[in-house]
Amino acid sequence: MTAIGSVFIGVAVLVHAYIFVLESLRWTAPRTRATFGMSAVAAESTKEMAFNQGFYNLFLAVVAAVGLGFTVVGDEGIGLALVLAGAGSMVAAGVVLLVSSPSKARPALIQLVPPLLGCLALVIARL
Repeated sequence: MTAIGSVFIGVAVLVHAYIFVLESLRWTAPRTRATFGMSAVAAESTKEMAFNQGFYNLFLAVVAAVGLGFTVVGDEGIGLALVLAGAGSMVAAGVVLLVSSPSKARPALIQLVPPLLGCLALVIARL
């Protein structure tokens, strides 16, 4: 179960790192605007907010990745604590998106399912 959980956490880390790139580095780019369904004016007016939000996603990815690193090298207690903090926050943010914007169910599920499955698998492995 640890290997399965680690794979899902790895996927969650990569997804959130990619979200960081989109939100903080490429927010006003035509492809990113198309992904988020925004006009150039809307992207420009929300650029600062997106920049900040992208870093939140990066920080969650870093915490989960460090936790995954500890898990892989054998310190499962510290690893699990960090994974649950980082990936658990990813799950919570995905739930907030799902509840607050049901029309964004697909991105919410992309954001929350891999870390949820990873957390569950790692917790089960520790039982």
